[in-house]
Amino acid sequence: MNIFDSLERSKSYLPDKEAVIFGATGITYRDLYERVCRLSSTLQADCNIQQGDRVALFLPNVPDFIFSYYAVVRLGAIAVSLNVMFKRDELKFILNDSEAKLLITTPQLLEQVPEASDVPALKTLLCTGKADRAGVVELSKLLSSASPPTPKSNVGSDSAAAILYTSGTTGKPKGVVLSQGNLISNVYATHHHTRMVSTDRLICYLPLFHCFGQNFIMNASVNAGATLVLHERFQPDEIVDSIKANAVTMFFGVPTVYSRFLTLPNLEDPLRTVRYYFTAAAPMPVGVARRWRERFDAIIYEGYGLTETSPFASYNHDFVYREGSVGSPIENVEMKIVDPEGHDLPQEELGEITIKGPNVMQGYFRRPEETAQVMREGWFLTGDIGQTDADGYFYLVDRAKDMINVAGFKVWPREVEELLMKHPAVAEAAVIGIPDPDSGEAVKAFAVLKAGAPATEQELTEFCRTRIAVYKAPRFVEFIDALPRNPSGKILKRELRARERNIKEAVGLTSAAAGR
Repeated sequence: MNIFDSLERSKSYLPDKEAVIFGATGITYRDLYERVCRLSSTLQADCNIQQGDRVALFLPNVPDFIFSYYAVVRLGAIAVSLNVMFKRDELKFILNDSEAKLLITTPQLLEQVPEASDVPALKTLLCTGKADRAGVVELSKLLSSASPPTPKSNVGSDSAAAILYTSGTTGKPKGVVLSQGNLISNVYATHHHTRMVSTDRLICYLPLFHCFGQNFIMNASVNAGATLVLHERFQPDEIVDSIKANAVTMFFGVPTVYSRFLTLPNLEDPLRTVRYYFTAAAPMPVGVARRWRERFDAIIYEGYGLTETSPFASYNHDFVYREGSVGSPIENVEMKIVDPEGHDLPQEELGEITIKGPNVMQGYFRRPEETAQVMREGWFLTGDIGQTDADGYFYLVDRAKDMINVAGFKVWPREVEELLMKHPAVAEAAVIGIPDPDSGEAVKAFAVLKAGAPATEQELTEFCRTRIAVYKAPRFVEFIDALPRNPSGKILKRELRARERNIKEAVGLTSAAAGR
């Protein structure tokens, strides 16, 4: 069992079909397969990459990522995806943590790669272009003398295929180990629920180093024999033009993308070929989903999952779409709501979402204790708080760690954020708890205003106080230009908390200096 089998099969049945479109370049399944096999043989023969070795991919959304990924897994080696926005120290940590033996990158990203003395396990550095650095091997020169293709590695379903590092909301990032079986089961579940077929053309600007882009879109596209329309990043005008020019049929985005599109005029014609819309990675505001449906007469189907679940876990929905829900478990997967002691909770009661199935990770790389903290008799504890309705639909409330305790009362930030976004001047909002000497914590909101739409702190606090319990309403509102996000679009509340701490510390230092 090998995720590479997807490419091999698509090459056999659809050799002349475009597998990837990147700008003006089209790559057929035959070309993709041949390039992958040549690179795979080179990695084995010239770089001594063997089954189980870790190979780091420090690559943006370019065809070289796809070539490299499949070349690595073909050998039974493990693809370690690196965020292209990482700087040298961040890269150093993950390269040492994963003990990657080889790294593939671009000339533009090479300057962030640590020196050899800082990453002793890293034996080989390959660059996709001309590299002005000692010890770096240009990939094209290596491939020019490539050895004949070697047989693919036949590995078991439990063999590791990929390591993707969590965004590190608390502490250092952890490497999530996904097996061949994890990836393959999730790809087939994706096909089942999205009805993806070989005639589909999927646009992908979401980062391939993230599980959403890598497995849900790239691997699913190759397995279906579909066409992947690849872009390095999300540029609205470029993406809209590409959808029209390439007759895209499936569109995937995080909620902020749909919010941005709703501000653009004249989208109806460019989007006419799109038969399917999907969102994940962050909660979809009900108002955005509703406005999209009203404007385009199309549902944005919603998925839920985490890197630890490959990532797909639940889907809204094959039969009846329910606004505000993340749906019910995908095929072969179970989900339930439990209390802190692990007891099952009845419908409507809030508790932690847990997941069990072939999509659940093997564990965190070389972190048995941290793995044990999130696994309970085969069930993965997500850290997300949710509830179910009478028909088994799941509703995501918030992250357990984000819950705010105001004088003993629980405040879930998402409820307040959804309310703030109903204000006509608010484009986006994020809510955190900040220390308070009287109530333990106070609610603070960060708001991004729509262009040309003014609002005051008092106006927003009063807007909330008249619509929800007073203790839930923000006591403080700070207006900012943009919310910090990770590459998948998830709001980084740890950065908002750090911002708050820095302000408090600066005020404290100023006060101390004034008192001297």
